[in-house]
Amino acid sequence: MSESISREAVEAGVGAVTDPELGRPLQELGMLHQVELTGSDVGITIELPTLAYPGQQRLAEAAEAAARKTSAEINKITVSFVQTTRGKQSGGDIGLRVKNIIAVGSGKGGVGKSTIAASLAYGLKHFGASVGLMDADVYGPSIPHLVGVSGNPAIKEVATPDGRTVERMLPKDAGGVKVMSIGFMVPAEQAVIWRGPMLHKALMQFLAQTDWGELDYLIVDMPPGTGDVALTLSQAVGIAGAVVVCTPQQVALLDAVKAIGMFGQVKIPVLGMVENMSGDIFGRGGTRAKAEEMGVPFLGEVPAIADIREKGDAGQIAALFDEGCAARDPLLHVCQRTAIEVARQVVDQPTMPQLDIL
Repeated sequence: MSESISREAVEAGVGAVTDPELGRPLQELGMLHQVELTGSDVGITIELPTLAYPGQQRLAEAAEAAARKTSAEINKITVSFVQTTRGKQSGGDIGLRVKNIIAVGSGKGGVGKSTIAASLAYGLKHFGASVGLMDADVYGPSIPHLVGVSGNPAIKEVATPDGRTVERMLPKDAGGVKVMSIGFMVPAEQAVIWRGPMLHKALMQFLAQTDWGELDYLIVDMPPGTGDVALTLSQAVGIAGAVVVCTPQQVALLDAVKAIGMFGQVKIPVLGMVENMSGDIFGRGGTRAKAEEMGVPFLGEVPAIADIREKGDAGQIAALFDEGCAARDPLLHVCQRTAIEVARQVVDQPTMPQLDIL
């Protein structure tokens, strides 16, 4: 190995590279995993904070350029990646083994919130994450229909450390995504008429008495509007952040602003806004403009195309990520931007303690 090639110099040079997604140096983010020297060749390993990281090529080029500047004697540079899902360990004090809980909300109904929630779940699974999908919209549970599953959840007995035996509900498996919904327990034609305390109890059962296992992400489909569910979630668990779904027209944007205000009041970070049903009769660009006005990240737009409605009606939301589907690329973009904003929250905020409570 040439004396003019220094591992310390390469580490300092590459560590100073600003991550193009998170906007901070790799060393500060803890993303510079390893630097190896073999003769005049350099191997750099970078740890990505999410499986859905969108800018690997840009980051590899920046890391290689920074390493090259440290010595003229360097021959070959190899940049490789390891991927993990960083998380806040969102289980709080109820024993969930979930790295990140993402709430998906809207200011009003009819904007495709549940479709986006389900799409986030399957999109993050597409990138290799372990994902759960919880339907907290107890008054209008549509997740079972969208993902094509039904029937009462199974129950299993779990032994506690103190020798007790407790029962846990098993979430439904819908194409590799774990799903729980009040819709599994109430006939589709029956209305759910609950006051706040009953709603709180049901949500806590879905969170604490469901055997979710270990998850990278738990997507929570919230009821539309500004009600009790956000308050219950904020008090029970650590939410990584909320995605607010909106259509482009002004009347929907006014309600979306209220939803953002609600999440702020209950101390849930807003990851960003998604424009759904973009184009066609609803127009386009209104959500991006409102997000910029409010200083909220814009996560992308999902076009108003028949394929999304048809696959949702058929209980085949997962098929939106098949090759050749027109909705695939815009939905994957939304998933990647959401994952990056979650990673940003994890970097910026301390991790909650993980307690093993049954």
